[in-house]
Amino acid sequence: MTRFFTRERFGRPQFLAGLLLLAFLAQAVWLVRSELHASDLRGTDSHGVSEQARIAAGSRQLHGGGIAGAPFPDPTAALPVEVSADDGFDTQHSPLLSLVTTAPLLFWPQRLLDAEFSPYWRWLPRLPFLACGVFLGASLWYVARRLCGNTGGFLALILYCFSPSMIQASAVWHAEPETLAAWGAFGSVFTAIAVAHTLYAPREVVLWNWRRIVLLGISLALAVGSQFSMVIVMPLALALLLYLAPIRRGAAFIIWTAACLVALALLFATYFFHPHAFSEGLRHASFWGATWRSFTVPGVYRQVGLQILRACPALALLLPVAIAIYAVWPRTRYFGNTAPGLVALLFIGLGMAHPHVAGAGFLLASVPFILIFVSGVLADLMATPFRLLVTASVGGLLAAYILWSLLALAQIPLG
Repeated sequence: MTRFFTRERFGRPQFLAGLLLLAFLAQAVWLVRSELHASDLRGTDSHGVSEQARIAAGSRQLHGGGIAGAPFPDPTAALPVEVSADDGFDTQHSPLLSLVTTAPLLFWPQRLLDAEFSPYWRWLPRLPFLACGVFLGASLWYVARRLCGNTGGFLALILYCFSPSMIQASAVWHAEPETLAAWGAFGSVFTAIAVAHTLYAPREVVLWNWRRIVLLGISLALAVGSQFSMVIVMPLALALLLYLAPIRRGAAFIIWTAACLVALALLFATYFFHPHAFSEGLRHASFWGATWRSFTVPGVYRQVGLQILRACPALALLLPVAIAIYAVWPRTRYFGNTAPGLVALLFIGLGMAHPHVAGAGFLLASVPFILIFVSGVLADLMATPFRLLVTASVGGLLAAYILWSLLALAQIPLG
């Protein structure tokens, strides 16, 4: 126990990161509270159509009434516009989101699930996604700190903790719960990178890596279970493993295969181990659905740019600067900067190729990788003789960014 609670694990950086994550959580909670309070004043249900469908489907599955979205009990009824259905099957999501949304309601007495007690229990479906937003921020800080040091880690975390899109997605405030898919994709990529680096150790790597195999499998299951088209992270993880461990490609492939089997088992578990529902759900799933015609429409580029800037307004200045520095300064072109940049570019391209349901998930998943790329380049720049000027400029921009985000949040009324 004393070896676990060390200064390296629980020192000043961890304390400051925890404060930033609490600030992120407080902003997301404010959004949830504002929505619930507004619905109380109007006397309406705060749950949107999509959330109501998830709660109904999840409750039905948890009480033995059938698998959520595989198929819906009444496919002729009006379904949320975010849900694409084929013969009553949800082609975009596994039952995972419905189960995660509904699970907290199991701890609330059924006899109290009425309008009188709604100000209390209506918080419950949002709690898992609030937690996912905090966990994604913690994962981002951990990875960025390992790649770029404390400076890069805190730059990435500050940009994340005051990101309007990440706060909105975590609060599920007039948005779909895409944080779970983004966290799964982020974990899949960087767990694969971590596993690849351990393959250089002189020991039996497959058995020794069982914890990371399970972690990679969980990350893959979260990504694909939340959005079927996120299956792209599976070959992406394999490509990273084979690239980073060229002398142990056999072991890398075995580890990847084992992680995929873990992910498949976890995905099967979301169907409560019903083989027919599982096979039919996968048969109707849209694992691709991309259209390349989007790349010929100028308006798509403008819309994607606006979505990225909305995710983090500070990127309007920081991203062009980071790209320019990366292009002209060879010192910044190493794997720790290049890999997040390429993954972000891939997800942005997939977001453009999926203009409907899945596109928003890919664009949100690209944001943490963009933040790591930008923070890594800026951290390199802060290590030069111009560090005082760069630090002052970046610090001023971050202060303005934080102030702008908080003022925009304060303008959201409670009714």
